[in-house]
Amino acid sequence: MVLGKWLGRLTAGLTKTRSKLADGVRSLFRVGRRVDAEFLEELEETLILGDVGVQATLKIIDDLQARCRDREITADDDLLAVIKNDLKDSLGEADRSLATNPHGPTVYLIAGVNGSGKTTAVARLARLFLDEGRSVLLACCDTFRAAADEQLRIWSERVGVDMVRHKPGADPGAVAYDAAEAAVARGIDVLLVDTAGRLHTQDHLMRELGKIRNVLAKKIPGAPHEVLLVLDATTGQNAIAQAKQFRSCIDVTGVFLAKLDGTAKGGIVLAVKQELGIPVKFVGIGEGADDVAPFDPDTFVEALFA
Repeated sequence: MVLGKWLGRLTAGLTKTRSKLADGVRSLFRVGRRVDAEFLEELEETLILGDVGVQATLKIIDDLQARCRDREITADDDLLAVIKNDLKDSLGEADRSLATNPHGPTVYLIAGVNGSGKTTAVARLARLFLDEGRSVLLACCDTFRAAADEQLRIWSERVGVDMVRHKPGADPGAVAYDAAEAAVARGIDVLLVDTAGRLHTQDHLMRELGKIRNVLAKKIPGAPHEVLLVLDATTGQNAIAQAKQFRSCIDVTGVFLAKLDGTAKGGIVLAVKQELGIPVKFVGIGEGADDVAPFDPDTFVEALFA
């Protein structure tokens, strides 16, 4: 997607977050106001209420306090610019590059809870990779939910890619094996593996993720090359708790943050990075198959304060 077009969509999609977080920060600025304890306390409250998270918030507050001690900030400085730069710095340290397999299909394992937007995220990633000129195959390893394969089939036809599926109730590991075998035989560039939506309390489904991972690795060395956890931005801090549980059973390499346009809790982007140490690699805005882009900290912060 063209950067300017995506920036416009992202700016529009962050309207709810902007009204709660960015406008809340702006409201703290008054002509001649000093960066004192009262200001920092109000800023801290605004950031936490905006779902930025405690760790990310304290890092920003500590930086402002240090700058004030060193007299880098005075009453006449553009405090908003400093805060924006701190937000970008908080987001910009992680490696957001995507792993690739130079010797065969690159495998992306997609996980998440029911209702997070996981299957839609799979379709959007397929469209994104197709637009980059790469061939894509989908694997429906969600044999737990009766309508899952039909949902992915509809998306696969809409996007224009093939999919591998078995009957409902089949062994997800068998689907993963057949999909990996097909991807190798066809010379596919990217294999996207959709897994069953699960809660951390569903031990059998959580263990199943590990089984699928092992099956993929036996057929394609190094697979899965990325494990992307789809989080629903509208759930705010609850998404952090979900991510911690998933990370305890499988090595999550990145987050796909979905439904960013439907919430005032877009500050969760910072909380994911600071509290989990997992980079947000993709964000989803809107309802279309092409409403996705790799996450860029500068673009996000500029859109947030646009």
